[in-house]
Amino acid sequence: MLPPETGRMILDSATGEPEGKSPHIADAITELHTRTVDALRGYEKMVEKAEPEFRAIAQKFRDLHDSHASALSRILIAMGAQVDADGSFMGTVNQAVVSLRAFFDEIDEDVMDNIRSGEDHVLKAFDGALASGAMPQDHETSLLAMREELLALLAATRHLD
Repeated sequence: MLPPETGRMILDSATGEPEGKSPHIADAITELHTRTVDALRGYEKMVEKAEPEFRAIAQKFRDLHDSHASALSRILIAMGAQVDADGSFMGTVNQAVVSLRAFFDEIDEDVMDNIRSGEDHVLKAFDGALASGAMPQDHETSLLAMREELLALLAATRHLD
């Protein structure tokens, strides 16, 4: 909550959290982190299995998600939340899907529809986290910047559709 006279966030004296902070913020960012790690696990396998001409694209997505997972971990730790670096079962599914596709077909620009679908899932988690309630400005700024980086990478690869 920002008092108009100071422009500074009021912290609850008992918890050190911003006053009026929803307990759902940490949950929403945790969900975003999980989806990011799940995507990262799929991209790690994709980089391994990708055709040479597509490997650089897969690597860009992998690197972006790796960077975002680290940044989200730092935000969660700063909030006092637990961080699960392994993601969820969906990460294992992502790896299996990439492996199966590589067995029967090439991992090349034809996977971009699948990539965009998966990234929509991550973008919805960004939107959920950003809509979850008042959070420290630096966390919100970081989430917005990460979301924009993902959108920029999706736009930069639009020619592959």
